[in-house]
Amino acid sequence: MTALRALALILLAAPAAAEDPGWDQAGRALELRAHARLMALDRSLPAQFESDGCSGGLSAAWSAAAGALPVFARAHREVPPFEPCCVIHDRAYHAAGGAGTAEESYAARLAADRDLRHCVLETGVQRQGELAALYGVRGAQVDAAYQHLARSVYYAVRFGGAPCSGLSWRWGFGFGPCRSGN
Repeated sequence: MTALRALALILLAAPAAAEDPGWDQAGRALELRAHARLMALDRSLPAQFESDGCSGGLSAAWSAAAGALPVFARAHREVPPFEPCCVIHDRAYHAAGGAGTAEESYAARLAADRDLRHCVLETGVQRQGELAALYGVRGAQVDAAYQHLARSVYYAVRFGGAPCSGLSWRWGFGFGPCRSGN
């Protein structure tokens, strides 16, 4: 299965799973174990901060679409218009939100993911008039599209950014990889 197909499956399944309180509690319990493993690492000297923009290939795919489709680039820019939101999010992820315990780390990650969702929504609010005029739609339709986009980004980071996952965009990516023994 390609990474793109896997991401599509996650985005389709995530909303229902994430809204189920039982899933949330089970997911929290599993994730806290990974946060504990992360907190056990030497976090005194994180790696230099780097950002890939919006992770999971989103910025790269966006740039490729903009390069191939000039009309897309004119309407939606060369990089996602909400990419600054992703860079702020990456900063929190890089240093695990400055957390000192597994509980603090979990709470900081959840807050960072919620802040990202809110920032994407705010980008939609800022672009509403421009996009409504460009596409000849009502502002409410632009809002609905950005609400879906913000939810999709949120679920992608909730399910794809857990600590100790081995992914380059994981929570705490500024520290070394977690080992199975810690």
